[in-house]
Amino acid sequence: MALRLVFMGTPDFAVPTLIEIVGGGHEIVAVYTRPPKPAGRKLELKQSPVACEARRRSLPVFTPDTLRTPDAADNMRRHSADVAVVVAYGLILPKPILDVFPRSCFNLHASLLPRWRGAAPIERAIMAGDTKTGVMVMRMEEGLDTGPIAKSRQTSIEPDTTAGELHDRLAQLGSKLMLLALDAWERGTLRFKRQANLGVTYANKIGKNETRVDWTQSWQTVHNHCRGLSPFPGAWCELPGAGRVKILRTTKGTGEGQPGRVLDDQLTIACGTGSVRLVELQRAGRQPMAAAEFLRGMPILRASVLV
Repeated sequence: MALRLVFMGTPDFAVPTLIEIVGGGHEIVAVYTRPPKPAGRKLELKQSPVACEARRRSLPVFTPDTLRTPDAADNMRRHSADVAVVVAYGLILPKPILDVFPRSCFNLHASLLPRWRGAAPIERAIMAGDTKTGVMVMRMEEGLDTGPIAKSRQTSIEPDTTAGELHDRLAQLGSKLMLLALDAWERGTLRFKRQANLGVTYANKIGKNETRVDWTQSWQTVHNHCRGLSPFPGAWCELPGAGRVKILRTTKGTGEGQPGRVLDDQLTIACGTGSVRLVELQRAGRQPMAAAEFLRGMPILRASVLV
């Protein structure tokens, strides 16, 4: 028997789960997503990726600014849904909303909880140098990502993996995991396990003051920083003659020197210890490009110092 669901999500990460649930034969009676935001040079209102996909499938879309209004819970209850599925929605669900689905409000989270609770688990895992991560389906409660776990899948983080690549992999893994959880819940076989009290870390939202590259750090720290922020918001530095440039992809370099110094003609940059080689860059207003292509249009002299 198909479940009646309310789906709550906003960014690209949530779209595969929405598609998987529809393909699984369940009925999505309402899609909640963040309101349109001004974007581009003309600041035209842009629908969220989830809103675009939901409307493409003729699903009813709701875009409240908040769920804390007096009638929000009553409105939610009118959908007569069996289950709520939340994937990177972007709004806190207050207790009256959670009470509408006391044992059937499920959240997909992109980490191996209790490590990296919070807003930026993919970026923080890579920036910290983690070698594994995963996705988990949990039952939601009032705490920040503290609910009991129903399903999990683990995956490795390879040495040069970027946040964008890991994001796409986890989105696909998570979509299938959520469908498994819903099918088990429908059969009455879904079991939950409380999260461990040890190993709790928090994945705070990435701040603008964190994005500039600090060449005095070790090569590994610089490398993790650049790939953890790629493609968005992007780690950056100032290149001679090029201004601010995002560094989207790096790898381990050879050689040492003054932090920030260009060591060769392949954009190998000295760090506090060791060095990194810049593989992909992006100037403001331009498309990403490989280092070799970048250097053809903007040669950087050996012994220059990046800041």
